[in-house]
Order: sequence, then structure tokens, then C-alpha cells
Amino acid sequence: MGRIDRAGRVIAAPPATVYGALLNRRSLEVWLPPDGMRGRIERWDPRPGGGFRMVLTYLDPTGSPGKTSDATDVVDVGFAELVPPERVAQRAVFGTDDPSYAGTMTMTWEFAATGEGTEVTVTATDVPPGIDRAAHEAGIASSLANLASYVEEAAG
Repeated sequence: MGRIDRAGRVIAAPPATVYGALLNRRSLEVWLPPDGMRGRIERWDPRPGGGFRMVLTYLDPTGSPGKTSDATDVVDVGFAELVPPERVAQRAVFGTDDPSYAGTMTMTWEFAATGEGTEVTVTATDVPPGIDRAAHEAGIASSLANLASYVEEAAG
């Protein structure tokens, strides 16, 4: 097993609500892109063995070259495991010719009920070496903050 990156956050919403936000095309387009990016889903099949393709576009690509082009990251994501409302495991492959971003990264999203809502833990395994650890963990934390805002507004 290669490198492992992690991030987590408590979200003020029940696990079923948080889980549902990972299996809704429109919600993913809103909250999954980290700060400084926007996302568009091109293909959508929300079932085990299915998946989606997301095009992430840098709002300002200066100094942050994309993996697929100067301004974009294209990632094909497969749903490896769906265990409502406890876990979503995804296999992500970047569209790139750069071998430092090659391979399949697994993203496991785990949800545990707490008194405050849901503790969400994201574990990325087999992270390609071209992805900077600090930037990746900050990106996951940013997506988690976006997820929290999205589901907490919907719940409130």
C-alpha cells in the first residue's frame, strides 16, 4: 500500500444526510470541488460498480497546474463500496499523461454518529506521488468544509 492521506470533520447533520450528499450528482458538483476550483460531472451512475467523471477547473491556474491540462483535473471515480449510511469507498483515476499522477487512489468516506451530528473521516490510500501531501489534505479539508456548509444549510 502506498501513501495515505487523511482529513476529518464533525458535521451538524445525521449520517444518512451526509451519506446522501455523496450520492447526489448536483450536490457533489456544489461541495466536492475544493476552494479555488469548480466542478462538473460528465457521467453519473450511483451504484456499486458504477461511478462518475468529474472535471475540476482551477479558477486561477497560475502556480497550480492541473493534472489533465493547465487548468483542469479530470478524474474518473468508481464506487467500490456503498454501505448506507456508514461508508462510501471510491476508486479515483486521474486523466493524465504524467506518470507521477498515475494509478488508482482509493478514497474512503466513513460516517459515525456523534452527539453533534456526524464525524466524517476521509482516508485516501495509494495517493499518487505527484500529489503534494499538504495540498491534498488541505483540499480534502476544504471539500469537507463545503460539505458541512451544504448539508447544514439544507438541514437548517
